[in-house]
Amino acid sequence: MRSYQPDLTPPWKRSAPVPEVPAEPDLVVEEVATGFCGAVVRCEKTAQGPTVTLEDRFGKHRVFPMEPRGFLLEGAVVTLVRPSAGGPARPARTASGSLAVPGARARVARAGRIYVEGRHDAELVERVWGDDLRIEGVVVEYLEGVDDLPAIVGEFAPGPDARLGVLVDHLVPGSKESRIAAGVTGDHVLVVGHPYIDVWEAVKPSSVGIDAWPAVPKGQDWKTGVCRALGWPENTGAAWQHILSKVRSYKDLEPQLLGRVEELIDFVTVPD
Repeated sequence: MRSYQPDLTPPWKRSAPVPEVPAEPDLVVEEVATGFCGAVVRCEKTAQGPTVTLEDRFGKHRVFPMEPRGFLLEGAVVTLVRPSAGGPARPARTASGSLAVPGARARVARAGRIYVEGRHDAELVERVWGDDLRIEGVVVEYLEGVDDLPAIVGEFAPGPDARLGVLVDHLVPGSKESRIAAGVTGDHVLVVGHPYIDVWEAVKPSSVGIDAWPAVPKGQDWKTGVCRALGWPENTGAAWQHILSKVRSYKDLEPQLLGRVEELIDFVTVPD
């Protein structure tokens, strides 16, 4: 006759204890049942028990019960608990949302590179991903446009130990940029892009304090047209510095740019 244990808890719930981690604001975790990944926004005490609200990179909020073994932190199972006043400080995060590495030195630069179109693109990437890029040893350079991109890639000569990633503005079907990008092929080069006319538009309007980026009629310089429409002085350099000053983390950028930059960093840092 088969005997039964009095404890009917599934074996995976009876395994060794897991760490308890305070659910501090901005801590990025993944809920195990749904795979929803986001940063902690707040913790609340309800009649059913404590809950945590997470915000994903698209700004979507979801509320989850703070159950034992309910979350993943850096790939490891943890139990989230309500943070206590005066408790230990949570791990610092970089502007891109990655776990910061205190005291880490910049890695010697890789042979691989990431190319972006212009200076503003490079400054924005540095603003959000600079810490990550230094740890990975990835150098970002700007091209002043992509009209000669096939020749530039040919001169770089990408290879297994020198991968090249390229970020292109306004990479949409039928655009000049899409036709240029189509002329670049190879196993060791990756060209990706975002849909915005200029990288300014990849900054969320709410972060800059405007309702939306204005539509600029064709034939006008886009940046000058934006300044004019918003009532800003027609000094595009000063306007960009104002915009850049409002970017504090990945949360201030549109997901269409976030995903592409992360894709390029992965491409140039993962060996064949």
